[in-house]
Amino acid sequence: MSRRAEKEHLNRILGSHLCTIHETLQVLDQTAASSLDQVNWEEIIKMGEQVSKQATIVGMLWTGEKPEAKAMEETMTSYFNTLQGFLLLSHGSTVGAGPTLSSCIHASVKQVVDSSFRLMKEFVSLYGSYGKEQQLSISQLVGAVWEACSSLKKTPSTNITAIGRGMTQVAVSTKDVLRELKELKPVSSDNLADSDDELGNDLSPEEMKIAQTATVVVSDTLSVIKELIRSITGFLKLEKPKDNGDFVDSLEKLLKMCQELGLQIDEIGACLYPPQEVPVINSSMETIHKIIDDVQREIEGLKGSSETFVEACNVLRSSLRQLASELSSSATTGLEDKVENITLSN
Repeated sequence: MSRRAEKEHLNRILGSHLCTIHETLQVLDQTAASSLDQVNWEEIIKMGEQVSKQATIVGMLWTGEKPEAKAMEETMTSYFNTLQGFLLLSHGSTVGAGPTLSSCIHASVKQVVDSSFRLMKEFVSLYGSYGKEQQLSISQLVGAVWEACSSLKKTPSTNITAIGRGMTQVAVSTKDVLRELKELKPVSSDNLADSDDELGNDLSPEEMKIAQTATVVVSDTLSVIKELIRSITGFLKLEKPKDNGDFVDSLEKLLKMCQELGLQIDEIGACLYPPQEVPVINSSMETIHKIIDDVQREIEGLKGSSETFVEACNVLRSSLRQLASELSSSATTGLEDKVENITLSN
């Protein structure tokens, strides 16, 4: 068989394996039925190590002599059989998993599959060529598979852990917005005259005042999210609830609310750069106010509310009122300026 015919043969085998894995992924896209036995996440980590070993074998084929088609075919078959086993086992770990944990599991599994696909496609495409450049390419892709399999150790294995991590991510992103807002600066007096002609981030005195008040809102929102996490953590230590049922459903709702809070904070942060978008800021503030009310109701239903959490919510409501007042005052001043300009021009 010629080199060209061998490469076409390898490509057909690769295509067949890729189709099989795609079909398996589609079947496993849904969370496993609760009637099935749950697979412990430790088993998934061990199976991930087997995928890593298969990736190492692929890499080793390129460190010696030029690999032959038969050896490549055998390596491919072994790799995809291991990957298929990894997928089937991973599906068993989603028994009893809520939306957040399922999402975490699917993301981790997809990382292993995607990196494996990239490795095997390159593996076949390089057939017939051999050198340091090809070795480096394969080596980097093997490393990506190792990294994806190693990341399985960081994947949460319970609903409560996954939801807690989701809330923490919202806190981190809110903290990032807060840091960015603290870096906003007023336009200098030297540039005040020609600031209208520039699209920089420097704010006028009026815009700066709004930005500073909005920064307090962002800071107070971060405090609410932190206190919410503390309240839930305290409740977990006292009650030790099961990782399913109504408790997890409530946590899922609270996470969605937190994520929506994060989106509104992002919105406010983006709207504070000139020209400031006051209507959008007002809309976000109304949404935040409603979310805080809903969060309080949900956490009180869990009997997990604390005094510090309630206080944090009230402080945020106060800073929202302050920002609303600032925006209203700014709008009135702006209207007065326009009227004055019309009067002067006449």
